[in-house]
Amino acid sequence: MKKSIIIIISILIIVSIVGITVYYTRDKSLGNNNSENSTINNFSNTSNTENLLNEITNTSIPNTTIEPKITEPPKETDVATFSTNLKGDSARLNNISITCNTINGTTIAPGETFSFNKIVGQPSADKGYQEADVFVNKKTEKGYGGGNCQVSTTIYNAALQVEGISITERHPHQKKVTYIEEGKDAAVSYSSGLDMKFQNNTGKTLKVYVSSDEDSIDARITES
Repeated sequence: MKKSIIIIISILIIVSIVGITVYYTRDKSLGNNNSENSTINNFSNTSNTENLLNEITNTSIPNTTIEPKITEPPKETDVATFSTNLKGDSARLNNISITCNTINGTTIAPGETFSFNKIVGQPSADKGYQEADVFVNKKTEKGYGGGNCQVSTTIYNAALQVEGISITERHPHQKKVTYIEEGKDAAVSYSSGLDMKFQNNTGKTLKVYVSSDEDSIDARITES
């Protein structure tokens, strides 16, 4: 009887040992498989990420930069030109050059009035003017700004050619001048209040260009 019990117990122990061994062996095998699957999945995820980055890098992004619109200045058209022959000493030529540079490029909007004295102002030594011949009470004297009357005369005769320009102020000299025929001169004197003015009634923007060299004064009026 005792021998039978011992045999049964021994068989149970052996069965238990075998069962435990089989369980751990299977569990280890499953663990290895899971690890391999995890590694494969990780590799696959890494590969997918690299592919995605490559796609993003190689994808051309459309240029959506908004380029600023460049507005071209309105085209100017010449509507009048006029020139007068220039003679005189260095002081007179100097004064004329200063005045031309001051007026050159003056814009006159529709309805506005061009005023020689308002633009040039009082000629003085501080502005670089020198004493040159001027007419005072029908006599020739020396004064700052001598030569300005020829500049105003040249611009005046250009303005006469433009339809829509109204001459609002113009004064003849007290003596005949040599650079223009009689009746077409335009005397100016800031101190005496003699001005040369015209109003722009053309409906367009006008510009006055005037320049000088040793031989002539050249005036040009454009519209835009």
